[in-house]
Amino acid sequence: MNAAAAGPAAISLISTQSTRRGACPTLDQPMPTGDGLLARVRVAGARLSPEQLSRIAQLAAEHGNGVLEVTARGNLQVRGLTEESAAALAGAVRDLVAIDTGVVIDHSPIAGLDPEELADPLPLVSAIRSGSDKLASRLGPKVSVVVDGRGQVSLAALKADIRLVAVDATRWAVTLGGAKAQVMEPTSAVAATIAALGALAAIGPDARATDLFPPHADAPAEADPIAPAGPSIALRLDTGHTTAIALPFGSARASEIVRLAAEATAADVTVVRLAPAHRLLFDNAPPEFARMAADLGFITAPDDPRRRISACIGSEGCASGHIPSRKIAAGLASILGPASQLHVSGCSKGCAYPRPAAVTLVGTSGGIGLVIMGRAGDTPQTFLDEAHLPEALVQVQSGK
Repeated sequence: MNAAAAGPAAISLISTQSTRRGACPTLDQPMPTGDGLLARVRVAGARLSPEQLSRIAQLAAEHGNGVLEVTARGNLQVRGLTEESAAALAGAVRDLVAIDTGVVIDHSPIAGLDPEELADPLPLVSAIRSGSDKLASRLGPKVSVVVDGRGQVSLAALKADIRLVAVDATRWAVTLGGAKAQVMEPTSAVAATIAALGALAAIGPDARATDLFPPHADAPAEADPIAPAGPSIALRLDTGHTTAIALPFGSARASEIVRLAAEATAADVTVVRLAPAHRLLFDNAPPEFARMAADLGFITAPDDPRRRISACIGSEGCASGHIPSRKIAAGLASILGPASQLHVSGCSKGCAYPRPAAVTLVGTSGGIGLVIMGRAGDTPQTFLDEAHLPEALVQVQSGK
């Protein structure tokens, strides 16, 4: 019996007590939110065809509320599901694409094809996945490994319990939790990773690598995932190229994704890759494809101000949200300066950007809090109503 035939019994929900930032929905264990259930789809290999992407978008409209998201790690999310429709979605998606399970192991979507990467991470990814298979059920859902070959797609902004970064073609810098990086050859790097995962599994699902390896005094600052410029839209492959198209604030209507996929098919694109920073990569798309994507409202320019804004769904889809974060963010994008950074959060949890930002607008029961150089959970300097946000942002950017 497939997942679709199994019906609602095939779906279990994340407890409402677990819906704090840090809970991880999956395809088979969606998470309650303000607009229904949220399911996350980890497509195996982060690769699918335009037709498969289009069909997932159609399923998002048929079974959810028609909103499809690409997360910061490059996973798909479907919103607005019910218990019954979540089960139907899970069965249909599993019939359509292979789904990743087990430990979250992030790598570049063009790994092994990137002429600029120092080393191919895929052999290490395969070895870690195989070695950690029996540990996955005892690890917390947020435990993750990043294997970064240091190519054109940066993974520096992704949080990780264990991080492997290529030093050169034969050596990897391995960071366990907050410990100092140690340079190892590939076999040792894999062994250290699996050993650390085994230690976390022995402690239990609440354990994270920082419990075993606390941050040391010289730990580098976290990378900024919404940096001012960002990579070029065109990325080179060993053969050909791929074109990066980003979803504004990580979200699009299913109908917009369907149109984008149809244009990709018409342009003879056969491979779409899910990428970090809310992006889709279209292999060997012609130049006019990017222009068409821009006309549909997608982000195609490295200097697009929306790339420097982080926004959750807010009150339009989260029970904790006090403000329509993405609507507000879209309205402020045109006045965001070229060196500015903005975080719009529906509440003090700051899910979309849990770091200090140059400017944070946070929804509260008493108005929209303005936080300068801080997190959404910090004490606001002042409170504003929505009508005065543009004026306030201009003043902050001018140093007033």
